[in-house]
Amino acid sequence: MSTITVALGTDRARRLRAALTVVLATAAAVGAPFYFAPFQVFQLTMVLLYSVALAGLNLLVGFGGQISLGHGAFFAAGAYSAAVMLDRYDTGHLATLPVAAAGCFVLGLGFGVPALRLRGLYLALVTLSFAVFLPPLLKRLEPVTGGSMGLTVDKLQPPAWGGLAEDQWTYFVVLAVTAGALLLARNLLRSRIGRALLAVRDNESAAEVMGVRLSLHKTLAFAWSAMFAGVAGCLYTWVIGFVSPDSFSFVLSITLLAGLVVGGLASLYGPLLGAAFVMYVPSVAQDVSEAAPGVVFGLLIIMVMFVAPTGLAGLPGRVLGAVARRLPRLTAALDLTPQAGSAPDAEPKSRAEDGPSATLPPADPAVVDAEPVGAPPRTEKE
Repeated sequence: MSTITVALGTDRARRLRAALTVVLATAAAVGAPFYFAPFQVFQLTMVLLYSVALAGLNLLVGFGGQISLGHGAFFAAGAYSAAVMLDRYDTGHLATLPVAAAGCFVLGLGFGVPALRLRGLYLALVTLSFAVFLPPLLKRLEPVTGGSMGLTVDKLQPPAWGGLAEDQWTYFVVLAVTAGALLLARNLLRSRIGRALLAVRDNESAAEVMGVRLSLHKTLAFAWSAMFAGVAGCLYTWVIGFVSPDSFSFVLSITLLAGLVVGGLASLYGPLLGAAFVMYVPSVAQDVSEAAPGVVFGLLIIMVMFVAPTGLAGLPGRVLGAVARRLPRLTAALDLTPQAGSAPDAEPKSRAEDGPSATLPPADPAVVDAEPVGAPPRTEKE
């Protein structure tokens, strides 16, 4: 009964901490656009939309165990879907979101077919080829995509009744979409689909024996991942208001994968931390060295991975584990140090308290009959 009570108390405390974290994070997110400058609000908005793309990549790489170097292509597909609808058909911004999500989901289903036969570096090369040939293809489709000049569309405009600036309104819309996307990713991972993805990642043979359809779940992993990237690309069009093929080179795919690894694979908070890394670290590298920002960016990635091999999301647990391992040693050292320092001074007292048997040296047979100190002298008769 006591074990059940302790377990219930622990679960209740965990839920309380989670609820408190959500409340504090929500308060900070809602108050951020009223505290920071417009450019800083824009940076936070970009962090949010990048986190959506990384959440989809996390489903594929972190939880699915597959490698993708072409995630930037799905990002570009979602961005161009929204831009073409806004420019050619003059639809509303919100109408472009489900179209971009559905289109990229179908594209991911088709692109997930190679994942059934390929794995590892071979799959990575196939996905990288998709990211490499898409920008030239967008330049060729000039009547639709605008070619090398790209497309310029209207940004999100705040409603008159809101009383918000353009950057604040855009931030709140992107925040709402990001919260919904992250919640969907969390629910997917806790559903049968998520458990099947984890089983396939850990051991494909064992998962197949347990009844998991490998072909279905590998393809669905690509589809869901592409859908999240398409949503992020649509948000990108809303925020920037301009798309061009040069904005979606294969470097974007590499940067997204690096951001996920730095943030933390197979972590619910890793995409947010990785998105912040992708957004802010290149700016820091540019400030440090305008001649070679890429070198500084690479060195910063190496430093982060050296300090946190499991990503920034695993750094607190790593620090707490190191403290927990060293705390008993530190406590033992603190307990032993006073005793060692006071041992010579305390030795007479301890001997006096331990009694004669502990303080006197062992008796020598040669002096057993010696006269005790203070005894009267013996006579010859005695």
